[in-house]
Amino acid sequence: MKSVLWYLGLIGLVFSRWVRGFEYLNETDSAIFKTNGVSAYSASTPPNPLMVGLTLLQGASAKGAVCLDGTLPGYHWHPGYGSGASSWLIQLEGGGWCNSRRSCIYRKTTRRGSSKFMEKVLPFTGILSNKAEENPDFFNWNRIKLRYCDGASFAGDSQDQASDLQYRGQRIWLAAMEELMSKGMRNADQVWCFETLFLYSVGSILGVLISYVPIMHQALLSGCSAGGLAAILHCDEFRNLFPRTTKVKCLSDAGMFLDAMDVSGGRSLRSFFSGVVNTQALQNNLPQTCTNRLDPVSCFFPQNLIASVNTPLFLLNTAYDSWQIQESLAPSAADPHGTWDECKKNHALCSASQIQFLQRFRNQMLNAIKGFSMSRQNGLFINSCFAHCQTERQDTWFADDSPVIGNKAIALAVGDWYFERSTSVKDIDCPYPCDKTCHNLLKLTPVCS
Repeated sequence: MKSVLWYLGLIGLVFSRWVRGFEYLNETDSAIFKTNGVSAYSASTPPNPLMVGLTLLQGASAKGAVCLDGTLPGYHWHPGYGSGASSWLIQLEGGGWCNSRRSCIYRKTTRRGSSKFMEKVLPFTGILSNKAEENPDFFNWNRIKLRYCDGASFAGDSQDQASDLQYRGQRIWLAAMEELMSKGMRNADQVWCFETLFLYSVGSILGVLISYVPIMHQALLSGCSAGGLAAILHCDEFRNLFPRTTKVKCLSDAGMFLDAMDVSGGRSLRSFFSGVVNTQALQNNLPQTCTNRLDPVSCFFPQNLIASVNTPLFLLNTAYDSWQIQESLAPSAADPHGTWDECKKNHALCSASQIQFLQRFRNQMLNAIKGFSMSRQNGLFINSCFAHCQTERQDTWFADDSPVIGNKAIALAVGDWYFERSTSVKDIDCPYPCDKTCHNLLKLTPVCS
């Protein structure tokens, strides 16, 4: 009798694992379906997006983890389920920086500096979508968007009492991670899923078999723009929150800001970043691996940080980043006669010499990531589009007409890298104007000042 029950139990365990494997295939096979170009979905803004409410960090004030104006920071969380129940994706919101007392005073009267002005609900699209056809690898994970209200990529820890400004980005980061860990993110490397299987024979129950199926615990820290820079700054800190057996990686979207020469021969972005670093006294919170050899302002530039990040990191960027063209390479102060105005509005109106200048910028970016790309654990997707931030927009993340490199959309490239479905994901596009799949942005609203 015992041997019969043992065999029945073995059959039940095998069957339940087969069922779990089938469920996992159903959740991920859309990636294969899409790779073959058979998808039936395409939209720049998906219909009926998931709307997720704002949660304020209630215990943050006691820790001094507050927005510029002293209000509580917040986040939006949609819980995971099924095979993604113990996997976590943290998306750090972007939105430029404030680089002076005056600009930070203004910023605290907006959603970028105060939770009083934040949207109470946000649409979750792109990498935050809960639909497999829109987000094939992460749709059923715990997905969190951490709101940005400190003005320094979650890196400051000081205050300006005279102006009643709180520069507490580092504390916001720590308080948010502590709360999310308490809500399940600190789980061990595996969670055992309890499954019950009933065996039937001619309508009668022969037995009840119980099996436990492991679900892997995984985490991905991502961010866009200023949030993409924050993802680089906090990547190794994020890794250290988890056991070594947990798969932890980081994704920076449009966060590769370059210390580049502008059209006047100056360095506009370096000047701006100098204001951010000095206003918020960031020097003590920047990675020591960088500040031990370079000045603090240089250590706010990702090109000087990425080589010392130990955690696997994926850089998603355009070679002709729209924000950097408009606000770093050709800002109004560097182009007082407006020579670049039309080119900034529409790349199709750029002159041959302006395109040549932009090609040199592309070359500088490729040189900046050359050493980074040598590591097998790191990933790249550098396309030749005039865009900025491609993970949260559905049309650029994953849709029928999404930008591709080698017929692979961004979502699939990121998934292949994270889940190691490919030995190497180092996708670098040919120079402009060869890529006809781009979703180019014609004009961005300045968000840095």
